[in-house]
Amino acid sequence: MHILDDLTGLSSRARSLLERTGRRDDPQEPRLSTEFLRIRDCFGRSIPAPMMLVVRREGFERKYGGLRYQVRRGSTVEGERREVLREWRYDLGRSMWPGAADGWYFDWFGERVSSPVRYLVHTDGRVGVGDAGGTFLEIAPSIPALIESHALTDTVSTWDRTAAGVDGFALAEQLDGLTDIPEASGATVRWRLSGNVAVEEFRNWSSGAPRRWRAFIWSRGESGRRRVEEAAGRVAATQQT
Repeated sequence: MHILDDLTGLSSRARSLLERTGRRDDPQEPRLSTEFLRIRDCFGRSIPAPMMLVVRREGFERKYGGLRYQVRRGSTVEGERREVLREWRYDLGRSMWPGAADGWYFDWFGERVSSPVRYLVHTDGRVGVGDAGGTFLEIAPSIPALIESHALTDTVSTWDRTAAGVDGFALAEQLDGLTDIPEASGATVRWRLSGNVAVEEFRNWSSGAPRRWRAFIWSRGESGRRRVEEAAGRVAATQQT
């Protein structure tokens, strides 16, 4: 069943995003099922698509194929508030590769931008970015977690994103009293939230090892701004000692 027909399992925040902006576009051309395709294995041999790849790829198409939704991102530039809408498109690509270590992955369209990256899904369910050379950089533990993360990004688009002049990840570590959001978090991304402060910690999209942790921080209202400023002061004091 397509996700727009059954939103069970998603948070109220994610359900609201899909109910407000989600739609499903029918495919414009016929698609051959994965089970009838032949692909290259790690030795370059042409083989029938492995069953784990068939199940994961066809499952993606059934549950998310044609899904469209929009995510708001807000910023303040020279005192002027601006909002950008980015559309996400869940359309299968045509490429499939063996993973560098194990499993397989396939491409899908993802965020609609002028210079798109290649979005991937691994047969273990993880979502990543990468290329056909064996690079797979995890960005979310699953598609539902990615949607949950987008719903949070949309929620905080009306808040103020901080530019405190200190390292964002160090600043995030100084912010306590926030609730973990496990449905949007995983090994490479962590969301924490309160009524006036939000933190997204994530590993940067780099093939270098190790991937460096970074953080985006938002605040809402005077009380949220003060919390972030106080935390920034603690970071600055630590760096001076």
